[in-house]
Amino acid sequence: MPRETPFGAYNFIVEFDGNEAANTALGGFSDVSGIGTEITLMEYRQGNDKENRVRKIPGMHKAGDVTLKRGIMGQVNFWDWIRITRVDPTHKRTVMITLQDEQRNAVLRWKLINARPMKFTGPTLAAKGGSDVAMEELVVAVEDLEFVTE
Repeated sequence: MPRETPFGAYNFIVEFDGNEAANTALGGFSDVSGIGTEITLMEYRQGNDKENRVRKIPGMHKAGDVTLKRGIMGQVNFWDWIRITRVDPTHKRTVMITLQDEQRNAVLRWKLINARPMKFTGPTLAAKGGSDVAMEELVVAVEDLEFVTE
């Protein structure tokens, strides 16, 4: 039965396959953006159509690049993944993003298939402010996206 109120966007976990301890989140992520897929349409007009219009035929589909942001906590797993990908460009991982309800039960899952790092951005360091969190960002290229409804 559907809820009367939407789920909050703040209660989620990000998991990577190949974790040292299976099914563990790698740090507290503050943002995940770019989850999406797109189907390109091809335009085609049959020569014997009576109307002068195109038909739109589904073509290839692609998943968008996903951006992960987290506060720096001394973990080097982003760097390890980048290093492995530099040496072995065929190395890919599965990333699972799980939205949770208020009781921390899994509600929705997005499975990023054949993901690999494509861009890392370190923190902006500034002496002013004092209370800002040092953030790192990893953009992940994704070959396919599945919506998991277990």
